[in-house]
Amino acid sequence: QVQLVDSGGGLVQAGDSLRLSCAASGRTVNSYPLGWFRQAPGKEREFVAAITSTGLTTYADSVKGRFAITRDNARNTVYLQMNSLKPEDTALYYCAAKSQIGTYYHPAHYPYWGQGTQVTVSS
Repeated sequence: QVQLVDSGGGLVQAGDSLRLSCAASGRTVNSYPLGWFRQAPGKEREFVAAITSTGLTTYADSVKGRFAITRDNARNTVYLQMNSLKPEDTALYYCAAKSQIGTYYHPAHYPYWGQGTQVTVSS
């Protein structure tokens, strides 16, 4: 079992930066790939970024070059550094732990989820 607690969201202006954190707990949490998803009102939950247990990363095209996902296995924490934020980045952001099979890009392959942290970017 894995427990995830998201934090770090807030209200910022376009062009600003934010860093989201996700504290993970569970006996084997460091073996899990971890990801970030987001969901805007009236839209489906969408993939943002993911990182394997060894640090390999993948990103949605919409955030590539602006966002960076990292993990600190000593602290059981995954981060999402978000730079050059845009109003269209406004959403509820969730971290998630992925199963060992399946694509990184679909939420169905992530059995464990944080509670979400709100990011609002004003223009």
